[in-house]
Amino acid sequence: MQPSALNHYQAQLDAGCFLIQRCSACRQGVFYPREICPHCGGAQLDWEAPSGLGTVHAVTTVRRKPDAGGDLNVSLIELDEGVRLMSRVETLAPDQVRIGLRVRSRVAQTGGRGLVVFDPVQEGAA
Repeated sequence: MQPSALNHYQAQLDAGCFLIQRCSACRQGVFYPREICPHCGGAQLDWEAPSGLGTVHAVTTVRRKPDAGGDLNVSLIELDEGVRLMSRVETLAPDQVRIGLRVRSRVAQTGGRGLVVFDPVQEGAA
């Protein structure tokens, strides 16, 4: 029995590799991992490493007490490949994360589990 798309995705993250899917029929990017293309119903979804570059599409700040880790941004990131995912932008204070901010993904490890997070892209850097 083959592992589910979600299990494969998490196993790759745990190994430090961020992947998205692309439908071989319609060529649309697919995220969150699925077994069937949500765009055309195609059953052949191939895995690929995205460029990692994207733009903050929406952002909110979750207010938390300092002893609970302090405030946290939750951002909807649109990757250059056209898919969107929820994550957070690190290395910036939550109130500094803005819609339109260019970001780059990386895989952070927490307790042996991989998680996609983003860092701001410096002006002029690609």
